[in-house]
Amino acid sequence: MTSWPGRLNLFQATMLDWRELHPYNAVHAVCIRQALDEAALARAIDTELSAAGLSGLELDRDRCRYAWRGGGVHVAIETIDPGSDWQASLARVFERHLNAPFPREGPIDPFRFFAMRADDGFFMGVAYDHFIAGGDSIVALLDAIAARHAARPAATAPLRLYPRTHAHLFARHPLRFARGLARLPALARSCRRTIRPRYRAIEDGHNGFTFFWLDDAQYQALRTASKRWGVTLNDALMALLLLAQDAAMPRRDMSKRRHELAVASIINLRREHGEDAHATFGQFLSSFRVAHPVPPGTTLEALALDVHRATTRIKREKLFLTTLFAMGVDRIIGRMQTPRQRMGTYAKSYPVGAGVSSLNVDALWQSGAAPLYVRGVPTGPLSPIVVAVTTSGTRMCMGISYRTTAVTPEEAAALGKDLVSRIDALK
Repeated sequence: MTSWPGRLNLFQATMLDWRELHPYNAVHAVCIRQALDEAALARAIDTELSAAGLSGLELDRDRCRYAWRGGGVHVAIETIDPGSDWQASLARVFERHLNAPFPREGPIDPFRFFAMRADDGFFMGVAYDHFIAGGDSIVALLDAIAARHAARPAATAPLRLYPRTHAHLFARHPLRFARGLARLPALARSCRRTIRPRYRAIEDGHNGFTFFWLDDAQYQALRTASKRWGVTLNDALMALLLLAQDAAMPRRDMSKRRHELAVASIINLRREHGEDAHATFGQFLSSFRVAHPVPPGTTLEALALDVHRATTRIKREKLFLTTLFAMGVDRIIGRMQTPRQRMGTYAKSYPVGAGVSSLNVDALWQSGAAPLYVRGVPTGPLSPIVVAVTTSGTRMCMGISYRTTAVTPEEAAALGKDLVSRIDALK
């Protein structure tokens, strides 16, 4: 009998459902300050994947089971000519990989590596089937490959590849979970007050992509303001996205039932699981949602404080468990829906105008100085816009993924400019 030692958690299983509708991939790229040697890079990738045990992945889609079978690794690296504008070229590569599917099940190579020369080195990039790992595991993997490429590898032990699912978190926090279920009616009322995103063709899941950096002064201004207000950086980012949504719909009628705006955030539960990103490869994600009326004249500070109060309660009461439970219920309902109905479920019943996924590379990168790092995450059916916020050294990169059937490239660029202008006002 075939052995399947790995079981996907609820968020991973939901990602499998989402990728039935459209690819659900993520993309990372890190700037390596060395000349590109394609053969040396391929050897470093092959050796690191083999040493970590990340080869021979096989997926039993219907049972949500998986196994890393091992075996030889021979990575084919796509080499990309940056042309005259490497940032535009990199954005196009990200968009292409966000929309290129991996196999549905069976033997899967869940990684696609690429390299692109830059001014003083090259970008090493990887697109991956997002159900296999969270962004922290991918940063740790690229860190190890970069160290091996630079001929200073750390001792690599096989990674722990089969972490526990989220089930034990429900068992550990039964009272908080029960209280979270009691809050579901209030969440439903909030969703009925929230403006729904509009899609020209709900079944089209294509993701566009663009990105930009905050310079040192802008990043420091945002960090300083967040500390002064007593909120997290993620709280401030959520508040910025709420204000950006408000600016994009100036004719919002506050007297209508649906007048609130909502933003979602990814939350990493790795600490809840007690797992180290450099020792355990996997994905420990959940999400939560914050809605707010954003009345005229609302300041960023006031809104960030409101968001902070909401997120503090969510974390204290472990309401991310309620989100996971709702995902499980949605998976059951989804089996009775058409693909079009499944794509529209979130827009109708769990409306979110934008999402944020934050990742601190500094906390994970060990092979030298903090690198230039770009990240793109998929929107899926949850939100028409997701901003992947990646901090590294004195820089912050914002990678904006957007559903092209709801958001135009011009609107995505306008959202980025709105975020930057509000951050500039903090200096």
